[in-house]
Amino acid sequence: MRHILASLAATACLAAPAFAAPEVGDAAPLFEADGFLGGEAFHFDLGEALANGPVVMYFFPAAFTGGCNVEAALFAESAAEFSAAGATLIGVTAGNTDRLSEFSEAHCASAFPVAAVDRETVSAYGVGLMMRPGWTNRTSYVIAQDGEIAFKHSEMNPNEHVTLTLSALHALDADASAASE
Repeated sequence: MRHILASLAATACLAAPAFAAPEVGDAAPLFEADGFLGGEAFHFDLGEALANGPVVMYFFPAAFTGGCNVEAALFAESAAEFSAAGATLIGVTAGNTDRLSEFSEAHCASAFPVAAVDRETVSAYGVGLMMRPGWTNRTSYVIAQDGEIAFKHSEMNPNEHVTLTLSALHALDADASAASE
């Protein structure tokens, strides 16, 4: 029994992220990353993006994997809605980053950028995928213009990320409108 408990404790330690993931109400960790928009080189700076309005950022495990292809296509279909709401949309990953240029065209439909994040960014957001080192889990954030996390959704199923982030973005906009009245 003692060996089983020790084994479970060791497993729990291995599964825990190095840093606690930021939650709603926390300041979003700032970072910069290089990536692609429609196959063209693109540089993303979260601080600069926030100067223009809220940011919808989603972490995905790796380019050219089944769920990530679906999720990118769903975000691409709704990219105009994010833009109409005044938000910057970006996908970020640490997996299969050597294929992001091609992925930005094939699955993002050149509608929004994708960028490769480094280990420090993965740790700062607590999104490392222990089963596949170097990959991230699937977590979407809506970050208000002041840098505060307004919404977070972590779920490996890609199907609800777009709907939930759009709803959160519209709620953020409604809250801002009500506050200004």
